[in-house]
Amino acid sequence: MSLTLAEPQQQFQPQPQAQQAEPQAVSLAPREEEALRHIAAGHTYLQTARHMGLSKHTVDAYLRRIRSKLGVHTTAELTRLAIALGL
Repeated sequence: MSLTLAEPQQQFQPQPQAQQAEPQAVSLAPREEEALRHIAAGHTYLQTARHMGLSKHTVDAYLRRIRSKLGVHTTAELTRLAIALGL
């Protein structure tokens, strides 16, 4: 069985941008940095919460905010980024 296309696909050609946006520096709050440091060290959300004196839901909120700010989606990406930042 073989599949054929009725029409050839057009290749994607990026449109030139009038202005290139400069990368913005992202800053994390001190508690966000602390939560990221714990998660990067291999602690669970609950362990992190207990150490920081927070609810695990608060730790989850911190990490969701960090993911949003930094544009990462997985804990592995967060860990890699934390190591790169020296946390």
